[in-house]
Amino acid sequence: MGDNTWAIAAGRFYEELAEKLVEGARRVFEEAGGTVEVHDVPGAYELPLAAKYCAESGRYAGVACVGAVIRGETDHYDYVCSEAANGIARVSLDTGVPCAFGVLTVNTMEQALARAGGGKRHSGEDAARAVIRMAELRKELGTRN
Repeated sequence: MGDNTWAIAAGRFYEELAEKLVEGARRVFEEAGGTVEVHDVPGAYELPLAAKYCAESGRYAGVACVGAVIRGETDHYDYVCSEAANGIARVSLDTGVPCAFGVLTVNTMEQALARAGGGKRHSGEDAARAVIRMAELRKELGTRN
């Protein structure tokens, strides 16, 4: 496993948001001295499988999963959000590789932009920080899986 190589799995359904989230996550990983590989998927629903592929590859210390689901534009919002969150958590638990949920789950594009570096917070940065911390904890405790 690359101790300082990180993956970003990016759901690209909302391209502008994905770019902002990837940029934030990349910045945090690189500021921590890491290298980053980005793997694009169509949307948030595909993120758990992308995280699984990344985790099982043995190439990454962790995976930041980023994307967006906007309620007003998706009839199946609750299903997509739930499956993405549960799936990403399951990958972490099953593989021991830290995977973070940096998926915006909002009602409007305005709310999404505010959480992608536009004022409130930056969910891409938050996801990368969470992955780094959990990878540190894994290393500190000598956890095998």
